[in-house]
Amino acid sequence: MIEVVAELSRGPVFLAGEALECVVTVTNPLPPTATSASSEALAWASAQIHCQFHASESRVALPPPDSSQPDVQPESQTVFLPHRGERGQCILSTPPKILFCDLRLDPGESKSYSYSEVLPIEGPPSFRGQSVKYVYKLTIGCQRVNSPITLLRVPLRVLVLTGLQDVRFPQDEAVAPSSPFLEEDEGGKKDSWLAELAGERLMAATSCRSLHLYNISDGRGKVGTFGIFKSVYRLGEDVVGTLNLGEGTVACLQFSVSLQTEECVQPEYQRRRGAGGAPSVSHVTHARHQESCLHTTRTSFSLPIPLSSTPGFCTAIVSLKWRLHFEFVTSREPGLVLLPPMEQPEPVTWTGPEQVPVDTFSWDLPIKVLPTSPTLASYAAPGPSTSTITI
Repeated sequence: MIEVVAELSRGPVFLAGEALECVVTVTNPLPPTATSASSEALAWASAQIHCQFHASESRVALPPPDSSQPDVQPESQTVFLPHRGERGQCILSTPPKILFCDLRLDPGESKSYSYSEVLPIEGPPSFRGQSVKYVYKLTIGCQRVNSPITLLRVPLRVLVLTGLQDVRFPQDEAVAPSSPFLEEDEGGKKDSWLAELAGERLMAATSCRSLHLYNISDGRGKVGTFGIFKSVYRLGEDVVGTLNLGEGTVACLQFSVSLQTEECVQPEYQRRRGAGGAPSVSHVTHARHQESCLHTTRTSFSLPIPLSSTPGFCTAIVSLKWRLHFEFVTSREPGLVLLPPMEQPEPVTWTGPEQVPVDTFSWDLPIKVLPTSPTLASYAAPGPSTSTITI
């Protein structure tokens, strides 16, 4: 029996273009006092990163698969296919890397191997939607002699920052290590430089503040004014807005605002509704604020963007957008007054009307949500970044 443990040194969240580092430890769990005949051997071990794509058949109409490229995996299961047994299609993978060959471990002995690979920058982000799913995994395959391959899968979360694909790594001294006494290889310099560049771009895009005002009206007049200081956010930030109802000519009884994502299948892949297909657009609410606001002059709200959510993105099959979805309940009666008179000659009992005729309407305000630091996003999935398998 051999125990294989894979541990991600920096957590399970990465930015596309970063280098993933994983330590693979192989151990013979028998006590050292066991006989030498109890030594265990592995023929080889290899590692590879891949992205699985799965689409809902009721929502997405994909072209038929290419029958000229069948699965080449033989029945003996002696070929390393990281996506063996996975749902969907493997749309992205890195070249496999061999960790070791002909390994023999005595009782109680263990050996560790380091695996490092740059996550492809051209891939989609990790996403589990109602129409499609993009799932990243690091798969480690191990095999005993004359035995089938055993797969150890480590789930990953990949964030994508649009625009880094076109950035070229500079070849001058501007990216040299800060200390001349420290040596750093070209891959390490590029990885740290890319992470620093991504952080600078995120900060520049989300730190700009400028008040944007929107007049909210229905068919009978002005309801109020909505104000927001920015329209670009990072995961983990709060969307803060203000609502001024004092200038409205139509009484607002209640309003709600929801922070939502809109998942939309591209037109060429939409399944026709008449053929039993589900809607091509789906919405998910991540946070919501509701308030009764009659006689409220000014109010505000704050909606947190979950660290575990997916930033907006667009692929050939699906797009994900963020929005603020407002719903208003207004009175049909002009000049509605539901408060008792301020001056009374003697105390009286006052009750509001039992029924008020109302109208409802909604309004959507698009916003943009970008990734955040992978280290910060790792807090959304606490726990050890290890996976274990016994062969």
